[in-house]
Amino acid sequence: MKIGFIGAGNMAGAIIRGMVSNGFGGNNLLVHAPPPAPPLASFEDCGIRMCTSGEEVVKGSEAVVLAVKPQVFPQALPELSPALLLRKPLVISIAAGKTLSSIEQLAGPGLSIVRVMPNINAKVGEAISAYCGNSRVTEEQKSIVRLIFEAVGEAVELEEKHFSAFSAIAGCSPAFTFLYIDAMATAAVKYGIPKGMALKIAQQAVLGSARMLQESGEHPRALMDAVCSPGGTTIEGVCALQKNGFEAAVQAAVEASTEKDRKL
Repeated sequence: MKIGFIGAGNMAGAIIRGMVSNGFGGNNLLVHAPPPAPPLASFEDCGIRMCTSGEEVVKGSEAVVLAVKPQVFPQALPELSPALLLRKPLVISIAAGKTLSSIEQLAGPGLSIVRVMPNINAKVGEAISAYCGNSRVTEEQKSIVRLIFEAVGEAVELEEKHFSAFSAIAGCSPAFTFLYIDAMATAAVKYGIPKGMALKIAQQAVLGSARMLQESGEHPRALMDAVCSPGGTTIEGVCALQKNGFEAAVQAAVEASTEKDRKL
């Protein structure tokens, strides 16, 4: 199977490298990097085929990943439309804010279109991606989507109406988590731990906690209760977080990000 990429930015690069690392032959990947973006240097050892145009990618691919910026769509998709309508590949968009209906209006009718939202953690193979497709997308085509995006993490099928909330808890939350880790490390500096060491400790604590939650199958509250010994240090800290509005602040951040996404 030939899979094409139109756009060669950071996300496309992460996905391509993930696919090659997971055994997908680079010779089956066609890539066009529209100007001014140059091909990533990291592509050089992937053995991919660089194409001179988006049309060349479309003509040679069973599935095409649109990895250009959302503001480029109004110009790029009508130009690709004749080739898309002739070839009829599976069209996969990773552009933020571009709905299935808006993509179809620009690309033309009769196409199988999937919208995917990966997150920045694709760079380290730990992304969570949501996808949804129009009525023409088959189960076989959904398996192609999973093949691509499970190469850089996990992929879940989600109704398009939930994409704004997904954007908040998956797309925006890495920044929230980085802020949390830095805040913990900064607090540790107050008690004499050097910042670099404090960051290492905090980030491993967060990583391990996420792993424990995944592997245990327990509810977060159950694990929290297990750590909070009566009269101990942890419950003291949890109570301080709750007193200072930690949970409300997190929920407000998700709400703000969701509403902003809906307005885009």
